[in-house]
Amino acid sequence: MAVTLYTYRIVLNTLGVVDYGIYNVVGGIVTFFSFFSGTMASATQRFFSFALGQDNFEKLKKTFTVNLIIYVAIAIISLILLETIGLWFVNEKLHVPSERFESARLIFHFSVLTFISTIFTTPFMAIIIAHEDMKIYAYVSIVETILKLGLVFLLVYLPWDKLELYGILVYIVSVIIALTYIFICVRKYRECQFRQFYWDKGLLLEIVGFTGWTLFGQITTVGRNQAVTILLNQVFNPVVVAARAIAMNVTSQINLFSNNFNLGLYPPIIKSYAADEKKEMFSLILNGSKITFFLMWVFALPLFLEMDTILKLWLKNPPLESVLFTRLALVEVLINSISLPIVTAARAPGRMKIYEIVLGSIQIGILILSWIVLKIGAPAYSVFLVAIVANLIMFIARLFIVRKLIEFPLKPFFMGVVFPVSLVILLSTIPSFVIHWYMAKGLFFVFMSVISSMIFASTSMYFIGMNKGEQEKVRSIIMKRFYKMF
Repeated sequence: MAVTLYTYRIVLNTLGVVDYGIYNVVGGIVTFFSFFSGTMASATQRFFSFALGQDNFEKLKKTFTVNLIIYVAIAIISLILLETIGLWFVNEKLHVPSERFESARLIFHFSVLTFISTIFTTPFMAIIIAHEDMKIYAYVSIVETILKLGLVFLLVYLPWDKLELYGILVYIVSVIIALTYIFICVRKYRECQFRQFYWDKGLLLEIVGFTGWTLFGQITTVGRNQAVTILLNQVFNPVVVAARAIAMNVTSQINLFSNNFNLGLYPPIIKSYAADEKKEMFSLILNGSKITFFLMWVFALPLFLEMDTILKLWLKNPPLESVLFTRLALVEVLINSISLPIVTAARAPGRMKIYEIVLGSIQIGILILSWIVLKIGAPAYSVFLVAIVANLIMFIARLFIVRKLIEFPLKPFFMGVVFPVSLVILLSTIPSFVIHWYMAKGLFFVFMSVISSMIFASTSMYFIGMNKGEQEKVRSIIMKRFYKMF
């Protein structure tokens, strides 16, 4: 995480706020099409995990072949749409300073190529996660981080237009990572092979049925996020877009903890459902929801309190709106984090229609309401307030839909997750805010404020948020680590 944030700082300082805003708004057009690969990533993980839960190797081979063909089709469709409709939008509708227009066009083309390589990375990454080989995923992620760090040094020292060079280097890194995932999967997993295709029309229809409604959900999610970025570009300027990009980047780094934890939860939840082990599945959801939030909260609380100082130390001269944007974005991702295991549970039965219609409609509502509030003259941060309210509504909607899909009991969830999480927030926030408010100015006192808030968060999680069994597991893990050190 620290390396990624350092990389981000150098990129922002090297490109400048305006060029970085241009990169994000142009890249946002390409990212809008990530609903294709995002949808298939969910389907690939779900169907591979389901087949592994049933211990069905023949189905695994067929799943690989069918998914591979679908991904090739997605890559072709994305390339055609991006280089026609997407390029037209860049040429005709995007607000870019005239002297940077040609660089923006070049960045768009390399963003398209980067996206295509990411499409071919997605199924092989999903296969590794379905097999629960999280060490491999972690190692490749480390390699990717190192490559991106090397990219930053090249960006600083190579004599070229920095915006154009950044787009080219990001593409090169994406190709290397794609080839790495493909090589590992082909060598390690028997079902990943290109010598023989195992076609299954019935499986294709099943995957298409699953992805059809999931596609709607992905379109609305990605579309809302990227469309709001473009909307801010249209109403305000690239500096505001850069401030939003900073907020999204900070929260994405905090999200790494919860997302990586949930990547490990995804296969066992699906496998438990496939094996009809409902009790085990419900336990995974309850514990996973609570721990996911706790992993976020221990870092989010001190960041929220000291965001102004942290951004100034990190970026030197961050855009004016970035502090407020990042604080509001943190609230949004905290609300969303507790729902991640519930989202996985919703995908387990494969019946996505009601779930995606309801959640997708709320996502569309976020975009429409954001457009309305900006149209009537509301400030840029209002789009974050709209998203926060909508995420609360989506959280409640997910619970009631999953209750119907898998007979998920809501009372244990509220008593075992929502209630202790609420107490942890209350009991750790009040003393942390008091110390922050009365603490003198200066780096030493900021450091003390951060440490104290992390202590308050951790102790309240342990004594209030966890039951005796969970406390025992935490003590056991700490003692094992302690003995290894000595």
